[in-house]
Amino acid sequence: MSDPNARERRIERRREPIAAHLRPAPSGGEVDALRRALDDLRDEIRQRFGAARREAISRQDAPRRSGWEVLLEALQRRIGRLGMTERSGEVDEFGMDEIALRRARPILDFLFEHYWRVDLAGLEQLPEQGPCLIVANRSGLLPYDGLLLSHAIEQRHPSGVRPRFFVADWLMTAPFAQPTLARLGGVRACRENAARLLAAGHFVIVFPEGAKGAAKVFRERYHLQRFGRGGAIRVALETGAPLVPVGIVGAEEVHPVLFKWHAPARALGLPFLPVTPTFPLLGPLGVVPLPSKWVIRIGRPISFAGVASGAATDELLLSRLNEELRGKIQALVRRGLEARESIWA
Repeated sequence: MSDPNARERRIERRREPIAAHLRPAPSGGEVDALRRALDDLRDEIRQRFGAARREAISRQDAPRRSGWEVLLEALQRRIGRLGMTERSGEVDEFGMDEIALRRARPILDFLFEHYWRVDLAGLEQLPEQGPCLIVANRSGLLPYDGLLLSHAIEQRHPSGVRPRFFVADWLMTAPFAQPTLARLGGVRACRENAARLLAAGHFVIVFPEGAKGAAKVFRERYHLQRFGRGGAIRVALETGAPLVPVGIVGAEEVHPVLFKWHAPARALGLPFLPVTPTFPLLGPLGVVPLPSKWVIRIGRPISFAGVASGAATDELLLSRLNEELRGKIQALVRRGLEARESIWA
């Protein structure tokens, strides 16, 4: 005899799996949240497409520009970003980048060994470790001297340290030069930066002649200009770092300045426009450095251990020590000139 309720039970068993997968109807709060999300999405789409449409209409209504105008705008954007590429994560507080240095070392090796054929002597005069203040004569408008001297010390000194070389304000503020020089160890020239670097135990290369030495014309080459107000001496006295004089020969023939052109320089916002045997006659090719023969002589370190503690504020003493330092570097430059057979050999 069949069970009259069996059919209903079978139907209920078939319905159970379906009911188990059905979700309950959304509550009123969920419906409101979904409605708000859809409204926000609609508003965002309207804003974006509206802005794009307005920009397209403005481009259509704007007067047509010539190809030269478009090209000039593109060049301005590129020049503004020149040298401003993203830096690596290994940049120190002064901007030196180990990755950039690794890429630049083959070029610097070529310049040192083959192009300028640098004759370096006196490296043993440098202390085994920093701090140390290296004082050299300024040679030329571009800082090839500081770049090559720091590279030579890094490659040949037993410590393997890379000195920081100081660069004049006018060059460190140029948008195309500042990032590149900073990555390679260039630092803006000022007493505060020198004191910070020496306090951290660095080798620091400074050029007391400043702009006067960089702007010398060819007939005045290798005649050292006045050393400012004794900033290098003052820093050495205040920090107790040894001071090492260096004479550099050859860098002043890289871009020999025949005379200085002032009239067009004012329009460009420059103090003067240098005229060399290749610039501006050869245009952009005129900035290529000439392959002169270099000689670098490092002198004996100067210690101020016996100088009174208040000497850094004695202007007469600073002036006398400043002139003595200038005389030592001038003597090293003469030795370098005597060791070189000619400008090219």
